[in-house]
Amino acid sequence: MGKPTGFMEYKREVSKDVAPKDRIKNFKEFHEHLPMERQRLQGARCMECGVPFCQSGMTICGMTNGCPLHNLVPEWNDLVYTGNWQQAYNRLKKTNSFPEFTSRVCPALCEAACTCGLIGEPVSTKENEYAIIENAYEQGYADPKPPKVRTGKKVAVVGSGPSGLAVADQLNKRGHSVTVFERSDRVGGLLMYGIPNMKLEKQIVDRKIKVMEAEGVTFVTGTDVGKDIKADKLLKEYDRVVLACGASNPRDIQAPGRDAKGIYFAVDFLKANTKSLLDSGFADGKFVNTKDKNVVIIGGGDTGNDCVGTSIRHGCKSVTQIEMMPKAPDTRAENNPWPEWPKVCKTDYGQQEAIAVFGHDPRIYESTVKEFVKDKNGNLKAVKIVKLSWEKDPATGRMSSKEVPGSEQTLPAEIVLIAAGFLGSQKYVTDAFKVEVNQRTNVATQPGQYETNMKNVFTAGDMHRGQSLVVWAIREGREAARAVDESLMGYTNLMAQ
Repeated sequence: MGKPTGFMEYKREVSKDVAPKDRIKNFKEFHEHLPMERQRLQGARCMECGVPFCQSGMTICGMTNGCPLHNLVPEWNDLVYTGNWQQAYNRLKKTNSFPEFTSRVCPALCEAACTCGLIGEPVSTKENEYAIIENAYEQGYADPKPPKVRTGKKVAVVGSGPSGLAVADQLNKRGHSVTVFERSDRVGGLLMYGIPNMKLEKQIVDRKIKVMEAEGVTFVTGTDVGKDIKADKLLKEYDRVVLACGASNPRDIQAPGRDAKGIYFAVDFLKANTKSLLDSGFADGKFVNTKDKNVVIIGGGDTGNDCVGTSIRHGCKSVTQIEMMPKAPDTRAENNPWPEWPKVCKTDYGQQEAIAVFGHDPRIYESTVKEFVKDKNGNLKAVKIVKLSWEKDPATGRMSSKEVPGSEQTLPAEIVLIAAGFLGSQKYVTDAFKVEVNQRTNVATQPGQYETNMKNVFTAGDMHRGQSLVVWAIREGREAARAVDESLMGYTNLMAQ
């Protein structure tokens, strides 16, 4: 695929990022992409490697290797190189319902598994994907394509995040009539309110929703199933119901002073920020303003990084990110060989911006909160943290932590954002549908299946597998759609992967 010698003839080239001090002036995407001709040459770097780990989606040492969607990466890389952009789009869409999202927010599992990366730099697959989908919209390849025949079957999808949208997209293409219920005021779930605008501008989400509406999908917003609509009503009116409500129970931090004013869950902080931006350009003031505030973020993952970038854009006085785990190595360790996922330190856009603005990395590793310090009025004024040491249990191999005596440190803080992950599905939804949950409070199904213990009720996405990546949510949505279709029709011709 590509050009057999392309990886030797052409260097890896990717989009340029707007300089940190310039991009923090707004909430827009900040990548300056390559022109089409130069992007085409990046497709030439895809080598005829024989075993394309990039599309494997297998698990190695507990980490996903390659694309969970099993995207036909070598095929559409070759089509990019040869300039067959429409065919490239057709091959990309065969496995991926939403390349406009994954080409922006996916951590590029395909690139980490690229054979070129064994001896040099991987193919810029993610940006090839971006070029394919954006060209498709420009040329009309991505225009609405309603199904020619309807089956007469009705499906309700609860939740409009990436898994719910994937379910709806696939089942609608099959000819079923699909209605998607969303409790927020806008469609998109995590894509709309969980991911900041500078990572995924919301007109990109709206663009796809308009296509899906033109193809026949019905969206109902501002409706909280389990509260505004009873489960029994949906089960009577629809042939099947799919629960795709996400893992929206944030994990809390229990420490003295937790009731201080100024402590927020990251998901609430990010949602309010994006909603205010979209509603009024922040004129309504209905967001947590970090201007001139000392901000402490608890959690070192992607959500924590998004909070760093958002806080900086509002003009925070300082920002610190607390991470329980040790700092990962800057380069691969000997026990972490290719094609395993590289367990190396990642400095993301928010941390890059903090370095540019404040002169240092905002992360403090191997630390946890010991106390939230309040003033006499109950307002947060500081956070006490303590260092942790990690030890492996020789019997179980599990790591455990303990506080390091005398390592306490006090950080000034008027705002704390808790980005410590999620615990699973929300109880009022699972109770409403009487579906079983597992120990992690995710909706339980048989391994590799999507039908719940309740007849005609299916599930998909983070609500099913727990907090995960957008690409995994899409994969689960496509597989759940296939299971629903088979239960409705007795067979299915939907492609899940």
